[in-house]
Amino acid sequence: MRGDKILIEEHHRNAAVAIAERVVERIHDADRRFTITVAGESGSGKSETAQALADALGEHGIAAVVLQQDDYYVLPPISNDRARRANIKWVGTTEVRLDLIDAHLAAARDGADSLTKPLVIYEDDRIEEETIELGDAKVVIAEGVYTSLLEQVDLRVFIARSRLETLAHREKRGREKIEPFIESVLEIEHEIISQHRARADVVINSDYSVEFGS
Repeated sequence: MRGDKILIEEHHRNAAVAIAERVVERIHDADRRFTITVAGESGSGKSETAQALADALGEHGIAAVVLQQDDYYVLPPISNDRARRANIKWVGTTEVRLDLIDAHLAAARDGADSLTKPLVIYEDDRIEEETIELGDAKVVIAEGVYTSLLEQVDLRVFIARSRLETLAHREKRGREKIEPFIESVLEIEHEIISQHRARADVVINSDYSVEFGS
């Protein structure tokens, strides 16, 4: 998403390095592109962790491309906020074109050279298209609140931080005002997203320590 601000800190990089070291052999052994999702609540550090993971894989000679779920919303951000305020039931997975992200992950797995995807221009409240070259990328990472629900995935990472624990990070990024309505939205998202931890292969805890499934 154009206009987004990503603040990668040491704890993001440490978690990413741990994940990269654990998965690098699987990526090398794969006979196609490897797909990873990074999910969690708003402000949990998904964007930062996904980019840090791409950087960490790069240190192993593995090129990675990151897709942001924010580009795949049905409505651009200001319009989406208006829709939510008009009807709070708009909040949820139907806001997002999850089927399109999954289709793009499937295309990447099948060897596509490029993807033509939505691109949100945040400050203009509009959605354009962009074509990204996959080239030599061996990994595609999709990050976003609902990406644990995607099917075309080899490794699911879940950041287990609640909306209260992410408040400081959300304030740093400054993408939305902290107000009662936004907190209500985040409560609804929490009820949905907290159930997705069970789908995870890797869990990043609130202190950014990393747990790996069997």
